[in-house]
Amino acid sequence: MTAIERRDKGLPYRPDHTIDEQQERARILMEKLNSTKHSDLDEIRKIEKELLGKSKNLLINPPFYCDFGFNIEVGDRFFANFNCTFLDTGKIIIGDSCLIGPNVSIYTSGHPIHPDARKCVPVYAMDVTIGDNCWIGGNVTICPGVHIGSNVVIGAGSVVTKDIPDWSVAAGNPCRVIRKITDEDRRYYYKDREFDEEAWEYIVRGEICR
Repeated sequence: MTAIERRDKGLPYRPDHTIDEQQERARILMEKLNSTKHSDLDEIRKIEKELLGKSKNLLINPPFYCDFGFNIEVGDRFFANFNCTFLDTGKIIIGDSCLIGPNVSIYTSGHPIHPDARKCVPVYAMDVTIGDNCWIGGNVTICPGVHIGSNVVIGAGSVVTKDIPDWSVAAGNPCRVIRKITDEDRRYYYKDREFDEEAWEYIVRGEICR
């Protein structure tokens, strides 16, 4: 099998010129994206749609870094803040209405533990998936092969090494579920601070923010 075939099957592989050629496209688009004026949101969105494999209504605040781009699929109303790194040797699939904080790293690439193996067949890829309606806090690291369910909040600075189930607040290094999210949480925006009546009306009507 070729290096690309092995990579796409999740097998360990030896990078070669065909991998380099695929990465060249992403490097060109990243350079263009990261040098675009931050005020030119239309151009930023245009480049990002070209860079990513699948997207709808999205905004990623540059700078942004990835390996290939085409292995990243995001849903509707996706937002990622400054200085995120998505190493998409494997697939990174993210659902609708997800918020990604600044300095978040998502890694699908891994390397064998034993040095003899790592020198000879140095890379493998494991897909990462994130469900709908998730908020990933700033400085979070998500490791290869992790599945994060829908309606999940990951606390800032966490290192996610294992799957996180739906409707969870999780945090820490390694990241662990702290508690479930319930209907009681709907009324509050920060700790014990309740939404005011104007904001609460949007929630009651189910009026989704752009």
